[in-house]
Amino acid sequence: MFQALDALRKLVQEASTGEPSGVKTFQVMASLIAAEGQSSLETQPANDTPVSEQQTLEVSEIIEVETIKPSPEKPPQFSSEEPVSHLNSYPEEGINPSVSSLSSPVNSSPTNDDKVTFDGNAHRIETIRVSTRQLDALMTQTGELTVTKIRIVHRLSEVEALTLLWEEWSRDAFVNRFVLNDLENQSTNTHKTIEQLHNYYNRASQHLEKLGALINQLRGSLYEDTARLELISNELEDDIRTLRLLPLSTIFNRFSRMVRDLARQQNKQVELIIEGGETRADKRILEEMKDPLMHLLRNAVDHGIESSEERQQYGKSPVAQICLRGYQTATSVIIEVSDDGRGINPEQVKKTALKRGIYPPEELETMTSKQLQSLIFFPGFTTRTLVTEISGRGVGMDVVRNNVEQLKGSIELESVPTKGSTFRMRLGTALATTHVLIVGVQSISYGIPVEFVRTTRLVSPSELFTIEGRDTIIFEEQPLSVAQLSELLELESSQKEMNASTTFPCIVLKVGEEKLGVFVDALIDEQDVVLKSQSQLLKRVRNISGATILGTGEVCMILNALDLIKSARKHLNSSRTSVKIEGKTHQDSLKQKSVILLVEDSIATRTQEKRILEAAGYEVITAVDGLDGFNKLKTRPIDAVISDVQMPNLDGLSLTAKIRENQDYNELPIILVTSLASDEDKRRGAEAGANAYITKSSFNQQVLLETLKRLI
Repeated sequence: MFQALDALRKLVQEASTGEPSGVKTFQVMASLIAAEGQSSLETQPANDTPVSEQQTLEVSEIIEVETIKPSPEKPPQFSSEEPVSHLNSYPEEGINPSVSSLSSPVNSSPTNDDKVTFDGNAHRIETIRVSTRQLDALMTQTGELTVTKIRIVHRLSEVEALTLLWEEWSRDAFVNRFVLNDLENQSTNTHKTIEQLHNYYNRASQHLEKLGALINQLRGSLYEDTARLELISNELEDDIRTLRLLPLSTIFNRFSRMVRDLARQQNKQVELIIEGGETRADKRILEEMKDPLMHLLRNAVDHGIESSEERQQYGKSPVAQICLRGYQTATSVIIEVSDDGRGINPEQVKKTALKRGIYPPEELETMTSKQLQSLIFFPGFTTRTLVTEISGRGVGMDVVRNNVEQLKGSIELESVPTKGSTFRMRLGTALATTHVLIVGVQSISYGIPVEFVRTTRLVSPSELFTIEGRDTIIFEEQPLSVAQLSELLELESSQKEMNASTTFPCIVLKVGEEKLGVFVDALIDEQDVVLKSQSQLLKRVRNISGATILGTGEVCMILNALDLIKSARKHLNSSRTSVKIEGKTHQDSLKQKSVILLVEDSIATRTQEKRILEAAGYEVITAVDGLDGFNKLKTRPIDAVISDVQMPNLDGLSLTAKIRENQDYNELPIILVTSLASDEDKRRGAEAGANAYITKSSFNQQVLLETLKRLI
């Protein structure tokens, strides 16, 4: 059978390359027939009629014709594609010597001309198959080695502490070495006691010297062992990580047919170009990115690519191009999906966001085109009015972003209307280990992946203010909601004394475009850890991504930053619900809200002041400048105006003067909130007709609310 397989391979090579194979088909078939006939002879019962002489002659002739005489110049070689086990897979019993001579020249007695030589290097196995489960287990053990390395480093610090103790003891003994001599000179009657103390001191000095030598030797050896272990573990981790690398073409090549079928289904002409398929990435990246890439390509065909007629109207080729590209930088693997279609229209995105209430109109007006285009990653966002099996369901782009962020990556969007779009995904390469910030909450250590940590800072109680019932601070000139990590994890709250001089560590988390500040008790350390996922019984635990073992042997939970933000949002919604349920008087007061016109060109200040006013029970209408505010003043009854001074088109002083020109607004309260704090500026505000003047440098929400309450 092996000879027949080799003959088939040679015939296939002859058919594909045209090179003569030298295979005699008749002889190979005759060998197979002889083997079949001989097998049937072996299975005959002992009392059957013997085979005729003619049959025996035919078999022996065939065997003699097929006896192979290997040439000494070309020892027999076996293809690496064949299993090695055939070298020793023949049974010990039941082998017909005549038939076995076809494939085993060792059983015959060759002459000098027939001598066979075997080359030990003729057959080498270059590759083996290993299941990914074994690789994962090996990577886990590498992680354990990393943890052991960290623990040995901790032991080294303990040896350092022991060395410091010995040095302190030695210095103390050296300083007091003459005390006994002074005592001996002063005391003549205690000679025997002094001698005993001398002996004890000498022995202690000798022991101390030996202890110092042992400690120094131990410290030096431990330093060398730690350095060697770190080198070996790093190399082992790199080698194992290399074993897990697979070419991106493993998943890239699966999409050609999908794109072709979708294009044909929608009567579009699309060409999929694949570049960088040889780029190698961790197998987990290939597993996790299959569905996101499928979403992107489906959206590109359905949303991005125009019909052939529409493309020709824009002067484009009727055949659209979608490029799927992969390449690698020093720290990340980058996958791009680009097309030359219609791009993303910011105005259409704005209309959809306004319709779905994702952002208020005034904030959408101030967004740039790129910020508007990034709204497509919002959960449930879709610009399609018709729901189909391909699109319009509001799923896809948020899935892409979530999967990319789970791989410690980020996604960028570049789109030019009528020109095309490019989605660029940057994925981390170090997937086996996770760099975490270790924090302490109620004497328990928790880890937060550093890729979700925007920054850390100390916050004093004076920086806190309330918006919509939520503690808030100003971060990068924007209001930022903050919460206690112990509350998000539903731990028992520990009341701490707060005073004006106390500061608390605050970690600013950022997941996509969402941010949250969390207060912790202490910032402990930063280190690389091996994340151990939960078992099937605890496959998904809220706020927890997994666990690890620190160098101290302590089990540390790794927190899920996205879940923490969701928990904070849920906690806020439940607080709002409880406020509404507590009493009907609050609901009744909502029906008689006072209407405030807020005129402010800074989106950060406008957002902060709007939230303060709404939390106090006012209905707020916003305007981006003085001219916009004056126009909105005529649309409905207004109870008060809060305005900035320095604004484009129409500043606050001019707006105030223009309002006072109309007799209908003589009694309308006007409050100026500005950074201009000089007495001259305040005088100009009063002359223009403002009722109150509040400077931003000393801004306090209580002052604003009390002023409003007094004026209205």
